[in-house]
Amino acid sequence: MAKDVLETKRLILRHWKGEDAESLYKYASNPDIGPIAGWPVHQSIQDSIGVIKNVFAKPYTYSVVLKETNEPIGCINLMIGKESNLKLPDNEGEIGYWIGVPYWGQGLIPEAAKEIIRFAFEVLKLQKLWCGYFVGNDKSKRVSEKCGFRFAETKKDVSCAIQGLLRDEHITSLSYAEWSAIK
Repeated sequence: MAKDVLETKRLILRHWKGEDAESLYKYASNPDIGPIAGWPVHQSIQDSIGVIKNVFAKPYTYSVVLKETNEPIGCINLMIGKESNLKLPDNEGEIGYWIGVPYWGQGLIPEAAKEIIRFAFEVLKLQKLWCGYFVGNDKSKRVSEKCGFRFAETKKDVSCAIQGLLRDEHITSLSYAEWSAIK
């Protein structure tokens, strides 16, 4: 049961479209974004088109669109069960996210994440959510903390989308009961 559009005060979370490739490239070509999150810098608009078609074409992968400009400025996704690299049961999910550098520090990704969390628990009836971030990615760590996730474990030598690169990853979790107590 994929939901096509979710909305917050400042954001629209919607599925990626082919015409979003230019905006995606604008932000994903910045070397401060992809490598810290574990994916390669986009080298061309063609790279971005390929990512939209092959990576972002999943039911719960959303462009983070700023209402003020109607431009996609980041991405947030929910991977349920086997879609996650964490080998989760079907009643659990993992969230991932990133946002363009000009929008860092404005609370936009925590706002988007809180809506995805609400959707996951209230609509999809998931029981637990997970969030991973690579060691050194303090901005992602901070987002997970703001959303109520708690440290669960550190996985050593995790492969990422940058070929041949292994990194340590901190894994955090948030149960439905924990979320209900803080929402």
